[in-house]
Amino acid sequence: DTTRKTAIRRCDFCKDIPDVYSPSIWAGWYRGLFTEYKEITRSEFAKVPHFLHVEWGGDSHAGRNSENPDKALQKIKAAGAADERAGDASLIGGAARVSKDGDWSESYICNLYDWHLKEQETMPWLTGTAMWVFKDFATPVRPDNPVPYVNQKGVIERDFTKKESFYVFQSYWTEKPMIHINSHNWPVRWGEQNEEKMIKVYSNCSEVELFVNGKSLGTKKRNSQDFPAAGLRWNIPMVQGDYQAIAVGKKGKETVRDTIQFKYQSDKWGIPAQLQLTKLKEENGIVTIEAKLFDDKGIQCLDATNFIRFESVGDGELIANQGTSSGSKKVQLYNGRAIIRLKKTGKCVVSAKVDLPIATAFLNVK
Repeated sequence: DTTRKTAIRRCDFCKDIPDVYSPSIWAGWYRGLFTEYKEITRSEFAKVPHFLHVEWGGDSHAGRNSENPDKALQKIKAAGAADERAGDASLIGGAARVSKDGDWSESYICNLYDWHLKEQETMPWLTGTAMWVFKDFATPVRPDNPVPYVNQKGVIERDFTKKESFYVFQSYWTEKPMIHINSHNWPVRWGEQNEEKMIKVYSNCSEVELFVNGKSLGTKKRNSQDFPAAGLRWNIPMVQGDYQAIAVGKKGKETVRDTIQFKYQSDKWGIPAQLQLTKLKEENGIVTIEAKLFDDKGIQCLDATNFIRFESVGDGELIANQGTSSGSKKVQLYNGRAIIRLKKTGKCVVSAKVDLPIATAFLNVK
């Protein structure tokens, strides 16, 4: 069929054979910085007659957020190239790269996607891209990932739970008015007393007003080239306590809003020392259980990323092997916590263990 194009990706030695070629460009993940994306793509575009960029993005562990998501970039130099090379997917060895040295937080990956998308709006020559990938998926070659054996590059988890990055794409690509405060899955933020913290709003509305604890922090206009969050961001000094943020967006005659609640912790934690299990809720025989890691003074360790393993005995069964952050017997903590669910049929005991001395917790479920 002479009307159909042949195509291949990441095969530089034969890029002159297919009709369409996609180089490997993982700016800010497997190589280099995400701010190099446009320059590198322009260079690769000029090398072939028909260009399509397939696969870009990075992994994120659902529920993990960071007050300093770009910290790993301090170790990484602009490379002038962003191709994935043999061994780059490994979490050990090789040159400094975000995939190995980063925190795999939703905060970082939102920034990466946001930068790519805003740059694409200024690349009229770009013939097409396909980010990788919409949904997390199982793989035998990722045993050490935060969710073991799962490629976590999706904007939704395997159970279709939306990650924060989903809303970054939605703010650029959807027509229907939408608004989303980042991050709904970040129950406790942290820092010094009166330290300025950023609240970002992802929205396709022309203007957004933000209220924090009932006080308006003003209205901002959306500008996709004003990174991050298209200019829809507010810096406010935070003190220990409870916060409620409400964002109200307007697009034409329509108004949309979003609300989040979170705590701010200024207490500093030490070395993780104790683990606690708590029953959060029970609905239709499904019990939601949360594990939290604390230091020896009872302060939650909000940056803890230890692996935790859940087990149960008695009349109940853990809802596990789902390949999700809240449906795995073994999973890395996200901000010092993790969630598991139990299908209860009677009395049972749930246990959780992390790789620390005497760090085992038990919960009787009746």
